[in-house]
Amino acid sequence: MAAEKFETSLKKLEEVVKKLEGGELSLEDSLKAFEEGVKHAAFCSRKLDEAERRVELLLKQKDGSFVKEEFRLEDDQG
Repeated sequence: MAAEKFETSLKKLEEVVKKLEGGELSLEDSLKAFEEGVKHAAFCSRKLDEAERRVELLLKQKDGSFVKEEFRLEDDQG
């Protein structure tokens, strides 16, 4: 999964969820699908965390210049 893209992994996660919601899988197949879904969910979560850390805001100053500021969530303590 190392070279996988976020969008690809998210699509696979959505497919796993549909399979599980369909209720047609055996218990063993459901467990395998669930494990696959957990891996994709963790991958997507890591990618979103990485993207959040990389986001920077450009803030316009009164003099017309711009300054970069790191993006932080309101409840972010760090």
